[in-house]
Amino acid sequence: MLEQVLDAVRTHRPDALIIAGDIFDRASPPAEAVRLFNSFVERFSAGSDAAIVLIAGNHDSGDRLASLAALADRRRVLIRGPLISEERPLIITDAHGPVAFSALPFGNEFAARECFPDACIAKPSDVIAAQVAAARAHVPAGARWVIVAHAFVANACASESERPISVGGVDTVHPEAFNGAHYVALGHLHRPQFTGKPHIRYSGSPLAFSFDEGEAQKSMCLVDLKADGAVTHELLPFTPLRRVRTITGLFAGLLATAAANPSDDFLEIVLTDQGAIVDAMGRLRQHYPNALRMRIAAMETASAVTPSKNAVIAVEPMPVIEEFFTHVRGTGLHDDERVIVESALGRAHATELAA
Repeated sequence: MLEQVLDAVRTHRPDALIIAGDIFDRASPPAEAVRLFNSFVERFSAGSDAAIVLIAGNHDSGDRLASLAALADRRRVLIRGPLISEERPLIITDAHGPVAFSALPFGNEFAARECFPDACIAKPSDVIAAQVAAARAHVPAGARWVIVAHAFVANACASESERPISVGGVDTVHPEAFNGAHYVALGHLHRPQFTGKPHIRYSGSPLAFSFDEGEAQKSMCLVDLKADGAVTHELLPFTPLRRVRTITGLFAGLLATAAANPSDDFLEIVLTDQGAIVDAMGRLRQHYPNALRMRIAAMETASAVTPSKNAVIAVEPMPVIEEFFTHVRGTGLHDDERVIVESALGRAHATELAA
């Protein structure tokens, strides 16, 4: 996927490359991921004169990314890790004049209260409002303004794989929070999409990270910012090495299809059989080695109609243990066994209370 990004940069020769957060999938990424990203940045810098604007997302460590910014060429690189109260933009001048890029990294409410400082910051929309106000103060008069931010903006569609970004539970930001910007490049949501306004857009993730994203065409967005601040878009689609998709049907039919047309795509398999199938996943994986998840449609329908037995009894361990013994050996606990189990459970409960 990174090679396709570099190809697009070489072909279209943009003035700037924007990466709107979630550079990595965790605060302490594996060394291999760091090396891969560093190699990508080096190759981008060597092969293009374009600027790069990069912010931390809610998956990232802001401090880790800030260490990259310390050695960056500030004439063409803008990296924001932690929140800062003085958000000075990167200025690029084209044939129509200056364009100011403001980079607003993800920060939770507690970090924002300390940064700005404002004890009234209580939700993500307050964080964005404080960031936008700090950035607006440094945008030159007459410059076109591009904001790069990482947030969940209202009217957008989430996916299964995104990590919630709110501490208090109210996580959406209204599009009006970005008033004054000519274009807003957003990160966080994995589906490429607009948010109800043509100048506020999520590029989406370059790969599908959950099965509900499997049918979404992943892409990067080539944005042309006109002299008057109007924007046009061209989607540059990505072609993944392996697709992420869901297949549904009877086991016999799926197995026959798999044998005739094996695939190394990442698959979710939904079986519509009414009865149990012996080693269904193992048999399908002979032809679909990257099958990741199997669901039984009949069981899901039954559980939706009838509450799960385990959901009721799991709060009390003794009935679960009784059921286990009955299942394994045909009889429940004997009296002497019940005394031993109850004693062990009592000691575990006492230890839990003491902790």
